[in-house]
Amino acid sequence: MTTLIVAAVGVVIVYSSTRSKLLLEGVSPHYYLNRQAAFVIVGTLAMVALAALDYRWLEHASAVLYVGIVLALLAMFTPIGSSALGATRWIQVGSIIQIQPSSFATPVLIVTVATFCARRPEGLNGRDLVKVLALAAVPILLVVKQPDLASGIVLCIVLLVMLVVAGIPNRFLVLLLVGAVVGAVAIVHLGLLKSYEVNRLTSFLHPSKDLQGSNYNPHQSVAAIASGGPLGKGLFHGPQTNLQYVPEQQTDFIFSAVGEQLGFVGSVSVLLLLGLVSWRLLRAAQTSHDAFGRLLAVGCFIFIAFSAFENAGMAMGIMPVAGIPLPFLSYGGSATVAFFCAVGIGLSVQLRRAR
Repeated sequence: MTTLIVAAVGVVIVYSSTRSKLLLEGVSPHYYLNRQAAFVIVGTLAMVALAALDYRWLEHASAVLYVGIVLALLAMFTPIGSSALGATRWIQVGSIIQIQPSSFATPVLIVTVATFCARRPEGLNGRDLVKVLALAAVPILLVVKQPDLASGIVLCIVLLVMLVVAGIPNRFLVLLLVGAVVGAVAIVHLGLLKSYEVNRLTSFLHPSKDLQGSNYNPHQSVAAIASGGPLGKGLFHGPQTNLQYVPEQQTDFIFSAVGEQLGFVGSVSVLLLLGLVSWRLLRAAQTSHDAFGRLLAVGCFIFIAFSAFENAGMAMGIMPVAGIPLPFLSYGGSATVAFFCAVGIGLSVQLRRAR
């Protein structure tokens, strides 16, 4: 129920943040409203289906899911892939439907890693760790290559936490952390990231610089949130939102619309609802009686909790601008359905914890 409440709030906020823009363009003001509502319906059906399915069946389907997502990601580099804003991330289905495989890469990776680790109850040795890292590296590298750095970051965070919960030895954990730091530094210094990507990731460290460049979006977002005050301007009455001061407000920076229109009270309420959804997933992990269910629930918990933390922090100027959507609120079909799938998997684990 909490998930549906958050999703309903998201539909309203998406409508309020796009209505004025569409009216000025002479387009139906309900365009984004109708689409986001449809995404929520599809996501709800997926969540209910996964909750009704015994999560143990996912272990048997893990190989098929893994091969399927790898093939879908490889399809981005063929004529099937659809490009926009300098990235090739979508598969066009018909004239109005786009599917973003990278959004589903995280749920599939969760199932894959949970299956691999659960089949080794004695723990992961060095050879096992190399194998699971190799499995994870394929979709992660394909996602980053698109480029979709935001999804790549989420995949890496989810993988690391799941391996910790799986019980990898401390020496391997230290090696992973050191390797991650060295790899990140090497990527930056070797120029593997484009200059705009580096600027976006580091702009929050210098919030008062380059206000017309890399810090423009965060600066406008912080201003919109601050103008909301305790109770907000009210739905459809936020000048920053209505005048489109914040680019990509219905997607990456949807939290700025929440802050301006619903104020501090509304923003905290939204974050508390997302926190409650995350806590329920964490409780499912804690009460699970088998390693596979525990790892599934932990992966889904990190997927939603980290995405919410990063997106809200990005909008408030305290986290890097990574382009990670706010669960159930940001506009987008693939991401919305993927988050609902994560909740459905967690519900399946919770409902069957007594068996």
